[in-house]
Amino acid sequence: MTSHKHRKSRKKTVAVLVAMTVPAVGAAYGFSAAFASPVSVRVSARVALASDVVPAVGHSAQTGKVAAGKSVSATVSFTPRDQAGLNSFLAKVSDPKAKEYKHYLTVSQFAARYGATTATVAKTTKYLKSQGLTVGAVSANRLSVGVSGSAAKVEKAFGTHLANFREKGSKHTYFANTAAPTLPRDIAAQIADVAGLNDYAKYHRNTVRPKATSKAVSGLTPVKARKAYNLTSTISAGYDGTGSTVGLVEFSAFSQSDINAYDSQFSLSPSTPTVVKAGGGTTDKSGQDEVDLDIEVVQALAPGAAIKVYEAPNSDAGETALYAKLVSDNVPVISISWGINEAGETSSNRTALNTDFKEAAAQGQSVYAASGDDGSDDAGDGGTSVDFPASDPYVTGTGGTKLTITSTGTYTKETGWTGSGGGVSTLFATPSFQSSVNTGSKRTVPDVAADADPASGWAVYSGGSWGVIGGTSGAAPNWAAFTAVYNSEVSVPFGYANSTIYDLASSSSYSTAFHDVTSGSNGAFSAGTGYDKVTGWGSYNGAKFIAAELG
Repeated sequence: MTSHKHRKSRKKTVAVLVAMTVPAVGAAYGFSAAFASPVSVRVSARVALASDVVPAVGHSAQTGKVAAGKSVSATVSFTPRDQAGLNSFLAKVSDPKAKEYKHYLTVSQFAARYGATTATVAKTTKYLKSQGLTVGAVSANRLSVGVSGSAAKVEKAFGTHLANFREKGSKHTYFANTAAPTLPRDIAAQIADVAGLNDYAKYHRNTVRPKATSKAVSGLTPVKARKAYNLTSTISAGYDGTGSTVGLVEFSAFSQSDINAYDSQFSLSPSTPTVVKAGGGTTDKSGQDEVDLDIEVVQALAPGAAIKVYEAPNSDAGETALYAKLVSDNVPVISISWGINEAGETSSNRTALNTDFKEAAAQGQSVYAASGDDGSDDAGDGGTSVDFPASDPYVTGTGGTKLTITSTGTYTKETGWTGSGGGVSTLFATPSFQSSVNTGSKRTVPDVAADADPASGWAVYSGGSWGVIGGTSGAAPNWAAFTAVYNSEVSVPFGYANSTIYDLASSSSYSTAFHDVTSGSNGAFSAGTGYDKVTGWGSYNGAKFIAAELG
């Protein structure tokens, strides 16, 4: 099942008012003022960043201070300039009726319009260096910078304390800041988030294995998957993703030998995936089955596409560095199989990531994220909740189906998978592209879907043996691979995916371009005709989808 599931929390983070002192914030979490107040910092001259304490602190026991000499790395995210202008541009570039439709920006153009100013970067880096921290290079989009130093120096620079914790009811230990970080008032106004003041493993992977697996090859193979989703003729004609790159978001490392075995079994000859390390990368292989699934699905459906595996530590700092790198590299297609329920993110961290996803949309990057494998109850608390980042409006939430095919792979039907994450966001307003199918005030997910039921899951080679893996983790790279195939055939790239998907799904071509999934439930919601909160618009019908877009 999904890892780190019991590390999620729906406990609200503390919203810190400008006038609130750091000791008051610490007291709100049950810490003494003596422990929570910063060392040699005049609180009156500083401003706290709101809701920048990991929610897990609220249900963990403190076990002592972090050693003063411990090395700590953090990522400081800037608030973008002209946010109103950015929102206006995004509305136009995603509107099929606007002349700006799909006229996307380059990274340098985005940085020039919306990145932090030279003066802001200079003032911030000067302050951080004055506190004894090592400051790295500013990201290409001019929206983040990495810093590092001893725990003592980090505490002083950000006006907080770092403590060790043990999560109640488990053996999980981690360190975290006890109160929201503070910065000098003139600098704080330009800072959206400081990530890295904790090493809490936050993201879970959305993969599910059947209770029993076979060492023999079984499950969805490249030949069957291509036929089921109507890509056989397209790939045979040479439109196999060549010229496009798929970036995979990963918080685990993998073994290339597993990928080689998969390719050998199915006579595939794709290029070797390139590993890109963000935030220091990772050597942890506890989630390698997730990485193997993502790579193998993309190679099965888009064998000509280049694959970049972005690896980072499973932490706030890791994810922030990873997404900043992805948008700064302007990777055309992105697949995300890791997530957390919306309440698990601090609001400051979520704001920083939302800016990255806005940049991706402005640059025409197609971003897909697994919607979760816990149905309508992503938080596991008996209510309804959805997964982040799938719930972000600038990300395409990808739900799950149970795929039924003949022995040769011919498509028969799909039904909504019981584990398909879906429902209503508590945080994001209904986006304009969704207004025709969502009369509520909040965004709904997923947007689309593909096979995810482990009973009809993918044949995956991982850890030296074959198995069948399901989960919405298989659906996200499925759509990413299709997008790479699309980009290799169509002169105008897929671009911001929700814009393209909702425009086509709302047209007369819907019934031919998509497989409408009309039955199945994820708990609180049921699939039905057209858009629904279990499968979104459904899965793609490859060749017919592309033909419809070509007109």
